[in-house]
Amino acid sequence: MSQLPFPVAEDPGPETLEAGRILFAGETEFVKGVVAMSGLPEPDRMEVCFAGRSNVGKSSLINALTGRKGLARASNTPGRTQEINFFTAGDTHYLVDLPGYGYANAPVPVVEKWQKLLKQYLSGRQTLRRAFVLIDARHGVKKVDEEILSLLDSAAVTFQAVLTKADKVKEKERGKVLDQVRGALSKHPAAFPEILVTSSEKGWGIPTLRALIATLE
Repeated sequence: MSQLPFPVAEDPGPETLEAGRILFAGETEFVKGVVAMSGLPEPDRMEVCFAGRSNVGKSSLINALTGRKGLARASNTPGRTQEINFFTAGDTHYLVDLPGYGYANAPVPVVEKWQKLLKQYLSGRQTLRRAFVLIDARHGVKKVDEEILSLLDSAAVTFQAVLTKADKVKEKERGKVLDQVRGALSKHPAAFPEILVTSSEKGWGIPTLRALIATLE
C-alpha cells in the first residue's frame, strides 16, 4: 500500500461501480445556465461541481461521464462559457459546470463578475457535496489554479483533484506531474486526500469517478 500523500484513487468494488453505472445510465439533461444567484435551481438534490482552467478538458470529461458527446459544449474561444451550467444526473444529482478561469483576454469586469458569482455559489450552496478541480496532466497545477483552490479553502468546500488527458503523458512523466500536484495540494486544507487520474478519450478513470459521485453522502 502506497504511503504517499494524496495517493491515486483505487478502483472501487463491484457494488460501488454498479451504483455509478446505474446513476449515469439514467437521463442526463441540461437544466439551465445561470448568471446570477437568483437563477439557481431549487436545492432539492445533491450536487457536485467541476472547475478548471481554459482547455483543461472539462466539457469532454462531463460528456464522457454522461455518455453524451454533445451535452457539455466545448468552446474554441477561451472565456466563452460565462455561466454556471446545471445538468441532471438521474433523479438525484446535479452536475454543475462552473465558468472556466485563467483567460488573459477576458475583460476585467467580466472576470470580476465570474469571481463574485463563483464565490457566492461556493459559499452558499448547501447541497454542494464536492468540487472536482481539473488539472491537465501535461502541466500540473499552475499559478492560475491556486486562486480557485484558495477560494474553495475559504468557502470550506471539499475539493478533489482530477488529472485530465493522462493518456497524453508517458507514465514516467505522469509520476513527476503527480508529485508536483501532491505538493500543491498539501497547502490546501479543503483538498480531499485522493487524486483521480482520467482520460476522457480512453475512458480511464471514468467508472471510478461515476462511482464516487454516486456514493457521496
